Amino acid sequence: MPASYDADAIAALADQHVSWQDKALPPAFWGRTVADVLADKPRLSQLPTPLMTLSAPGLRHNVDTLARWCSTHGLDLAPHGKTTMAPALWAMQLDAGSWAITLANGFQLGVARAYGVNRVLIANAIVSPLQLRWIADELAAHPGFEVLVWADSVRTVEIMEAARAAYVGPDARPLDVLVEVGGVGGRTGARDAETALAVAEAIATASTLRLAGVAGYEGAVSKDVDEPGLEKVRSYLRELADLHNRLQPLYDPDVVPVVSAGGSEYFELVAEVLAPLAKEGARVVLRSGAYIAHDDGLYRRVSPLGETPRTDGGQLVSAMHGWVRITSQPEPGLAIFDAGRRDLPFDQDLPEPQLIRPRANGEPVLKADGMTVTKLNDQHGYLEFNSTPVVIGDELRIGLSHPCTAFDKWGLIPVVDDPDAADPVVVDLVRTFF
Repeated sequence: MPASYDADAIAALADQHVSWQDKALPPAFWGRTVADVLADKPRLSQLPTPLMTLSAPGLRHNVDTLARWCSTHGLDLAPHGKTTMAPALWAMQLDAGSWAITLANGFQLGVARAYGVNRVLIANAIVSPLQLRWIADELAAHPGFEVLVWADSVRTVEIMEAARAAYVGPDARPLDVLVEVGGVGGRTGARDAETALAVAEAIATASTLRLAGVAGYEGAVSKDVDEPGLEKVRSYLRELADLHNRLQPLYDPDVVPVVSAGGSEYFELVAEVLAPLAKEGARVVLRSGAYIAHDDGLYRRVSPLGETPRTDGGQLVSAMHGWVRITSQPEPGLAIFDAGRRDLPFDQDLPEPQLIRPRANGEPVLKADGMTVTKLNDQHGYLEFNSTPVVIGDELRIGLSHPCTAFDKWGLIPVVDDPDAADPVVVDLVRTFF
């Protein structure tokens, strides 16, 4: 069954008042509810720059595309909610059949619980006694709530067990724990099978914990999509599968073990290597997060459903865009626009100029040919141009790279009906919680 959420809490987001704290909206909208703003069907031209928007058809396409792909390939999906930290978008993913929402820490779990998400996979170790006690309280108060956490060392297991054993009674629901497997030079995760087995045995013998499966993140193992890079990922995923098979004697009889991997770069390999385990009784869970917005940079290049597909299924599309305004032309061929690193992602690629909005009613949208963003300061961007001139006041649409560092810069994100239109209509406002 897909995870559930509190639909009333999601609907109540429309009753929140917008204010000066929402940099995406102009003063004319302050003091009104989200529902009131949307009732007037505002257009992009009514919003200030800099701005980030989402595409309604793009989001819908991406959510449906990966849901179908997972179903076809025998995988469950627990999209990584830390990408957007937007409960309304989590709801869209859950409505499309997602088994759970993945998160990264206790704060994010608090957001999920505030919106009633009843099944969460925390792709991290929780070693704070305060957070462990709060999770224990949630499990005790809400029988339908499920949470799975990770551990990659016996010490981690000992901390969890000590914190919980001193707090919960003998009849308390156990905390489900996945053994995390890592790779040399990667991030977290046990580096060898012996360590991973020791972690599993410590979980299985703990009085307040339950061994629930294995997990890892193959994106920390390789960054290449050439064949040597792909084979490195396959090898890592085989280690995950082998560990799961070796843990069979340790699983409780009533546990459906989870085998989880999969960012947004190599999910076709997760299906190739791990999906067969589902036929043997495991639940194979993909945790991709960036796919919902995709992008015009990193994931366009490397996603299995990007510009060079490596698997079947429809291609993903970029569902996020920036909008900036030219404020200065201090030198020939150089323009400065009104957005910088506090507005736009820059850790993977610089923004990509795409369109120039009409300068006057009735004029066409122009392609931003011959333009390159060369640098971002905190609040300024540098645009070099040659074949297509720009003038002060021009508004440009720019493609963005890396959703995980785009959403966190915006507390309220307008969703438009058609990002290619001369003056798109705002059809939703998505609230984020970072």
